[in-house]
Amino acid sequence: MLIYDLTLDELVSFLNEHEFKNYRANQIWHWLYKQKAKTFDEMENLPNDLIKILKENFKIEALELVVQHTSVDGTLKCLFSLHDGHLIESVLMKQHYGNSICVTTQVGCNIGCSFCASGVLAKKRDLTSGEIIAQVIETERLLGERINYIVVMGIGEPFDNYENLKHFLLTVNDPKGLEIGARHITVSTSGIVPKIKEYADFGIQVNLAVSLHAPNNKIRSGLMKINQAYPVEEVLDAIRYYIKKTKRRVTIEYILIDGVNDMVEVAGELAQKLRGLNVYVNLIPYNEVIEAPYKRSKYEAQLAFYDVLKKHNIQVTLRKEQGHDINAACGQLRSQHL
Repeated sequence: MLIYDLTLDELVSFLNEHEFKNYRANQIWHWLYKQKAKTFDEMENLPNDLIKILKENFKIEALELVVQHTSVDGTLKCLFSLHDGHLIESVLMKQHYGNSICVTTQVGCNIGCSFCASGVLAKKRDLTSGEIIAQVIETERLLGERINYIVVMGIGEPFDNYENLKHFLLTVNDPKGLEIGARHITVSTSGIVPKIKEYADFGIQVNLAVSLHAPNNKIRSGLMKINQAYPVEEVLDAIRYYIKKTKRRVTIEYILIDGVNDMVEVAGELAQKLRGLNVYVNLIPYNEVIEAPYKRSKYEAQLAFYDVLKKHNIQVTLRKEQGHDINAACGQLRSQHL
């Protein structure tokens, strides 16, 4: 078991069972999350018998770096190997406001969006909370700098790994953990309606982004198989519930695909569906992948779509592209070594 899989309370309970005082748990967490210790032997203020017990019961090495690629814009993409040989990818983006990491939650993905490279490989397993946490820690080590923002938007559907996701969020947000503010963390979902509502009841002030990509079921079902289980109307109802419960704004992710969902009439329909909701739309020019036949929306169409939403008083941004040259942009991650 990974030591990162334990909450602080769980670590306290483990240590108590072995007749160690509670403060030892705080010392261990300090070494893990503040000092980023790579081995138990580095924890020099712990007694030898405790280090021996930790070695006998836990692993601290969660990931092995296989290869890293750096974009011309400074984006860093890391391919990591897990203990069982499965591969995952994480992406570090340098922004003017700080360093932001996009983490993966599953090996493969069962959502199967037709435009996304990540969904080509069916889900093999969920990542543990510790394996998700380790992506942040290992990337900080590689970068030599602190990560300020987290986006849970890599390979996999976070809400399909909900319990490990919650544990991850609590640990990275904990002042004794990685101490990343809740409002500096965003979780993205393809629209698993029951989990959106459960997430609203969770109580942590972490941001929510929903991948909508179409205002109607005809277009969305062609792009996202999940729409057959949770159609647009149910997703929007869940968003309304989330907004009412949390009083927080929701990000609507919308990939612009040439001739599929980027027409001005589609923009008008989207504006009507979102009217009165506390949302903002993040327009994402499609990042082409070899696994899908789609093409990026033409720049003129992107601007026209943006203008329609603005005229309907919908808050909207057109995302700046990062990492496209190293296949690290939205929808381009693959859990394999190409």
